[in-house]
Amino acid sequence: MSEYQKLIDEAQSAAESSQNAEELGSARSKFLGKKSQLSEAKKELGKLEERDRAAAGKELNEVRKLIEKAFEQREVHLQEEAWNLQFESERIDLSERLESLRRGHLHLITQARDHLEDVFVGMGFTVAEGPEVETAWYNFEALNIPDWHPARGNFDTIFVNLGSPEEVMLRSHTSPVQVRTMENHQPPIYIVAPGRTFRTDNADATHLPAFNQIEGLVIDKGITMGDLAGTIDSFVQAFFGTEVKSRLRPSYFPFTEPSAEFDISRPDGSWLELGGCGMVHPNVLSNCGIDSEEWQGFAFGFGIDRLVAMRYQLDDIRELVVNDARFLRQF
Repeated sequence: MSEYQKLIDEAQSAAESSQNAEELGSARSKFLGKKSQLSEAKKELGKLEERDRAAAGKELNEVRKLIEKAFEQREVHLQEEAWNLQFESERIDLSERLESLRRGHLHLITQARDHLEDVFVGMGFTVAEGPEVETAWYNFEALNIPDWHPARGNFDTIFVNLGSPEEVMLRSHTSPVQVRTMENHQPPIYIVAPGRTFRTDNADATHLPAFNQIEGLVIDKGITMGDLAGTIDSFVQAFFGTEVKSRLRPSYFPFTEPSAEFDISRPDGSWLELGGCGMVHPNVLSNCGIDSEEWQGFAFGFGIDRLVAMRYQLDDIRELVVNDARFLRQF
């Protein structure tokens, strides 16, 4: 072994000085390849006497093992260095930095709904809710909407495959909540009914097939159109500011009589339509088991999505539903 120690030392030195896999492969070939000193020595074994051949072969194998071990150790070391460099370059800092986290917030529609509820609760109303899937009785018939009315066709209403044909639908307004409240509570009644509604509209800059409404209902003794006008005016000023005015224009709705549309003033002196309103039709009161000779009431409603678009001067109402974080972070 003493005769081969120099070869072992040279191989170990060559392995240690290799800086990459290519250099290590070249050095390994030099000391363990077909033209290496060990390979030549192995060829010479055949020239030895038989009694010396086994001892010499064993010695060569031990030398080869030592040299192979040197190269294997260096290969492992180089591989670990390569992995460490790769891990460092791909490292992701997952440290928690509370001061730099961007917090989420309520959607613009939810903010508006919460604000509207706060305004009306402050005016003495309570918040009522109901199911989004309704029957024809609650969505149409109890509201004095006859069979021939266009709103009852599938061009306006989204029907679902439950019960008799065109008898169960996604509610097209939150008025069914008013009907359910009148059926289950004795007057006086002061409620607002916010919620999601559905129609067959195609999505465009001013329409959505699924949108949010809020409706109000008051049933009490001696209620007049003056109370309705005063309530709307108080709401408009509480929500938009005292400089904004409201007005009523005659209109027609099957569930109110007389009916009106209400507008709000713009800074340039023009008017913007906000929603519909009117005195609750006596037929609606009777359908809900309320004596229209003793009790009177008014109702109003408008779209929350459209109200938000008006307030923030959005050109396209679809911005509220595309979930673009760049847009939503502005509010």
